[in-house]
Formats: sequence, structure tokens, C-alpha cells
Amino acid sequence: MKVLMISVKAGYGHHSTAQAVMECLAERGIESKMLDTFDYIDPVLGESIDKGYLFSTTNFPEMYGKAYSLLDKRVEKYKPSSLIAIVSKLVSHKLKEFIINYAPDVIIGTHSYACMVMTYLKEKGVIKCPTIGIVTDFTVHPFWESTDMDFYVTADSLLDNQMRRKGIPQSKILPYGIPISRKFLKKISKENARSQLHLDNRRTILIMMGSMGYGNLVKQLEAIDALDIDFQVLCVCGRNEKMKRDIDRHMWNKKIITYGFVDNIDILMDASDCIITKPGGLTTSELLAKRLPAIIMNPIPGQEDRNMEFLVNNGAAVMATDTFRVEEALFELLSHSWRLRLLKLSVSHLGKPYSTVRLCDFVEKISKKQHVLEEV
Repeated sequence: MKVLMISVKAGYGHHSTAQAVMECLAERGIESKMLDTFDYIDPVLGESIDKGYLFSTTNFPEMYGKAYSLLDKRVEKYKPSSLIAIVSKLVSHKLKEFIINYAPDVIIGTHSYACMVMTYLKEKGVIKCPTIGIVTDFTVHPFWESTDMDFYVTADSLLDNQMRRKGIPQSKILPYGIPISRKFLKKISKENARSQLHLDNRRTILIMMGSMGYGNLVKQLEAIDALDIDFQVLCVCGRNEKMKRDIDRHMWNKKIITYGFVDNIDILMDASDCIITKPGGLTTSELLAKRLPAIIMNPIPGQEDRNMEFLVNNGAAVMATDTFRVEEALFELLSHSWRLRLLKLSVSHLGKPYSTVRLCDFVEKISKKQHVLEEV
């Protein structure tokens, strides 16, 4: 059995989702391969798209958010004569030979554009195996209405109505949760996690702002540091080395431990009582799987705004704003136990630690069913 993952390098989440699925498949002895839609055509093109996404979301977030909102308001499918449809056809021709030669039993797309390309190849008879699209946020992005996959994995059944509004029938929706690494499957005690990290066993706040370390964390930490409550802070700066240096040079009242880009977020989450973060789709899935209450801040306009709305509207997070600052939100949660209890209750309903396992079970099931049909 072979599974082909098709993605687009635009940020960190799409590839990480694909890698989580591939990791789970490998444990079952199932071969899989990841294909970046644009990187395969031209590595320079793939890198340019990734850097362009990071540049626009970092330097022009409001413009990116407005563009996202305009696209999100569309209700009609793209016309065959539209620019994006023409580009999809050109990309499809480049990928055709690879797909035929690899001959996958199932194809999974982790980006709406990748799934648009797959839709075109299905219409042309190039793809004959089952196809699955994964929606990697707690909203249904623009462009999904222009795809025709056999199945769609979503973050939660609460998104079913959005999917149906996009013209996707209920029978195709798999609300398993966004696939995440198996590291988030198990939860260890706070005491154990803190011991592994060589931390004091006391109340712990985790702060992380994405792989690139968005936002002015020094300013936020100064406000948090002034609270007359005892706690320690774990601050993940990602690849933002300047931010880490600035925090390390600062004089703090509380114990603040900084990290760069790490691969043990699961342990850091287990060690923490609360997380302060921007609401990326992958991070949101991970914190929910770990049953970790959240304070949300600095969302990138667009899909992260929608992720924040999902969490806040479903009682799983508190939103920090200019008028309800992060230190005020943290004070409420740490000073009033009932506030934390309410968040934990909602988080327990929304968390899906077995999302990847359920998807891989389904992949095996439909692959076997397909082989039976072919033999008949």
C-alpha cells in the first residue's frame, strides 16, 4: 500500500500535518511520500511562495487579512477561465507523470490549492484512487468549494455547517480533528514534565508565538512580570533569535526561561497550567489535545482570526486585546479557579489527540475496499 501526500509550502502547518500522517503510516508499515505542489515544479518557486506568505503575514498582516476576507465571502466556484484555474491546469500537467509513476492507493492533500489540482487530475482520469483533503484550521478556507475530493477531514463537527455551505455533502465530512504528531497522544503529569525540563515544580505559563516568533513579546512579558502572583514562564521564541536575545538580556522579577526552535512542545505543554499563544491551526490542535487552557493574542488576520473566534465562541480560550490586555486575562485565570475550570471543560470536549490515528485507520479501510472493488 502506498499513500501520496500533496501539500503546499506556505507556513509551517501544512507540511507538519502531512508529516504527522506519514509518521503514523510508517509505524503501520505503509509507504508514503510527500510532494510539495510548487517545490516539485521548481524549488525556487516553492521557496518563493513560502517566503512570500511569511513576508505578507509578517509585514502586511492587515492587507493579507482583507484579501482573505474578500475570498472568504465568495460563494460561487471558480470559473474554468479564471487565473487560478489556468494555473491549476498548468501545475496539474507537471504533476501528472509523477502521480502515474508512483501509483498511490490513496492521495491526501493538506492544502486547498493542492486539492484543486487533484480535482482537475481526477476529472481528467489521471487520479483513480480515493482522495482525501485535510482542512488545517478551525475554519473552512476559501478555495475548498472549488475542490471535489472523496472525503474531507475537518477540525471538529462544529464546522459541518460551514462545509455544507461550501457545497460539500455531509457524507464526505470526517470530523476527526487536524492530524498532529503522536507525541500529543499521551499526557504526562505536570510534576513529571517539569522534572524532565529541570524546572521548579510550581505554577507555569507557556508563551509561544509561532515558528517565527511573532509580536512584541518583551512588552507583553513586562506586563505579565508585574503581576503580584507567583508563577514561572516558559517562552518559546521559535526562529526569532533577536527576540530571544532581547528577553535574555532583560532583568525580570519572575523566573523566565527562553527557548529557540524546539521539538518538545508536547512536554512544555504538559508542564504548563496555561498557554499564551497566537492561534495557528496546528498549535490550536496541539493545545486542545493536551487539554491546555489558552489565552489567545496576536492572530494573523485571516484564518487565525477565525481560529480565535472558534476557540472563544466555544469557551476554550480567552482573547487578549488592546482593551483587555494579556496580563488582565492571566490575572483572571490564575486568581479565579472557576475560570480555569470552565476553559478546561470546553477544551476536554474539543481536544482530539487521536486525530491522526483515526485518519490512518480510515485510509487503510478505504484502500482495502478499493482493492476489493478492483478485483471484482
